[in-house]
Amino acid sequence: MTPRKPASDDGTSGDSAPRDRETPDGKPAGGRPADGGGFDGKAFVRGLSTAPGVYRIIAADDSVLYVCKAASLKKRVANYFTKAHSLRTSSMVAQIARMEVTVTRTPGEALLLENQLIKSLRPRYNVMLRDDKSYPYVLLTDETWPRLAFHRGARNVPGRYFGPYPGAGAVRETLSLMHKLFKLRSCEDSVFRNRSRPCLQYQIGRCSAPCVGLVPARDYAEAVRRASLFLDGRSDELNEELGGAMEAASARLDFEQAARLRDLVATLRKMQARQYVDGHAADLDVLACAMQGTHACILLMAFRDGRNLGTRTFFPKTNGVENPAEVLSAFVSQYYAEQPAPRELVLDRDIDDCELLQEALTAAAGRRVQIKTSVRGERAGYLDLVRRNAELALATELSSNAAQHARAESLRDLLGLTDLPQRIECFDISHTMGEATVASCVVFDAQGAVRSQYRRYNIAGIEPGDDYAAMHQALERRFRRAAEEGGVLPDILLIDGGSGQVAQARAVLADLGIDGIVLVGVAKGEARRPGHETLLLPDGRELRPGVESPGLQLIQQVRDEAHRFAITGHRGRRQKARSTSRLEDIPGIGPRRRASLLKHFGGLAGLKAAGAEEIAKVEGINDALAERIYATLHGLQGNVAANVRSDG
Repeated sequence: MTPRKPASDDGTSGDSAPRDRETPDGKPAGGRPADGGGFDGKAFVRGLSTAPGVYRIIAADDSVLYVCKAASLKKRVANYFTKAHSLRTSSMVAQIARMEVTVTRTPGEALLLENQLIKSLRPRYNVMLRDDKSYPYVLLTDETWPRLAFHRGARNVPGRYFGPYPGAGAVRETLSLMHKLFKLRSCEDSVFRNRSRPCLQYQIGRCSAPCVGLVPARDYAEAVRRASLFLDGRSDELNEELGGAMEAASARLDFEQAARLRDLVATLRKMQARQYVDGHAADLDVLACAMQGTHACILLMAFRDGRNLGTRTFFPKTNGVENPAEVLSAFVSQYYAEQPAPRELVLDRDIDDCELLQEALTAAAGRRVQIKTSVRGERAGYLDLVRRNAELALATELSSNAAQHARAESLRDLLGLTDLPQRIECFDISHTMGEATVASCVVFDAQGAVRSQYRRYNIAGIEPGDDYAAMHQALERRFRRAAEEGGVLPDILLIDGGSGQVAQARAVLADLGIDGIVLVGVAKGEARRPGHETLLLPDGRELRPGVESPGLQLIQQVRDEAHRFAITGHRGRRQKARSTSRLEDIPGIGPRRRASLLKHFGGLAGLKAAGAEEIAKVEGINDALAERIYATLHGLQGNVAANVRSDG
């Protein structure tokens, strides 16, 4: 049984967006009621309760757009899909990918929960902020000289992640304190490797300058260990250790060190006291499992540092298991093998191997972790809330599965197929003025997105900005391997683009001798408005199903996911290229020569301003290597290679 978390991806925001590739805002024309693109709001409302509660409006990238209380969830949420709204509200509704609700016993509880969630989630339309793509973390990298930094998005950088925190401000406040107290580096690796003298952070006492060897490795490792203790929530243990060190420093008459340790202890105690003012439940997860047949839903409500971080819903693949206790036990063991466990887990039922799991989690966390199934007072109230909302979320999920099936049936009829499509693939291209071109391939089956089978292709060897060549290369790489190795093929292949892109796909499939795939181009409609897309078929037909077509809504969902996945990959590749020193790509330039060059010219800017003759004067750099360095820094590699071939 593998927990599957719906729609939790790593899209990041950026100031420079790929040209002509951003999703339109989808604002409705006139005063018509708006519905989120691909989200069936009216069907969602039919399954809601009239009880009081709190609802959360969530975008396609899993960011929370809006949190609000309601005396009657059904009546309040229905207003979004039956009435005309202001431009601001219409813009928000147009971005809805899904909605989540939490039922409460009284409107008073809904009011309190709304306040907690707004403080912790910081939704875009409540506080008018856009820094809300996902929960932020504090990252301590796994390196010889670890870096302490802000992190948001996919957790693919080796190291330890502390959080999640309720907002970016909380992370930056924590980082500011940590750098002052423990003096760990914050610079990127490309900067760290190329420093020849301490930076400003060292001058103002926020870094110990490991880049130039001003701190022994042992002392730096000790600072890393103490920072980890604090971020792990083991402040009491750290305070005792620092208190002992302070007394030892006083005993050996090192009063300056003792004063520094005294100030450190005082600051840590002040920080620790502040963490618990927002609530009584300081560090726990409350979990409940609801089942209908072999369909299961696990709902988790998390509290960290006294803050309610809201709920998360999981739908494990049960593989035929019908016992909720068995499903919950498997989920706990698998989920907390990857996520740090809080001090307390509150479960809605007894599970097998409870003591064994508790012992394993305690060992992994380095502190006591308790698993409780019988609780009173405040925790009992949380448990009842989570249990009822797990049942509601499961009912909503089963209803959405039925809606997904209806959209698949509509698409079958729209394209004239005999059977329901079991596999849909969609390709999209993303770049910025031809830079860092990336192609994406996303996969959907009868249940929805199959993220484990998503693929990205880094495009190379084409003219910058040639989308046709990029699409041809991506499709050939995908289907040539399938043709040669007998891989799985889609029933429907969607191409985000016009007739030119469809022609490239048709040519690739013909060259490889692949048939039986329904090829559909998805061209943007008038003014790029969602619901007005034109579907291009290989036989020349053009279909305009209209905004009300469930089949087109499914195509929009797949196309938008391919678009998001392509942009995310492109931005990551572009950022990587810009954060890597070009000296590292030159054959013959190792760490010693790189350091000599940067020290001689005072940095990369000075090296770029130098001629090949000046570069050759640096110790260890001959004339040929100086020419290669100059050519690489000025984009002349091809000319140098041509000269080398002609000389040969």
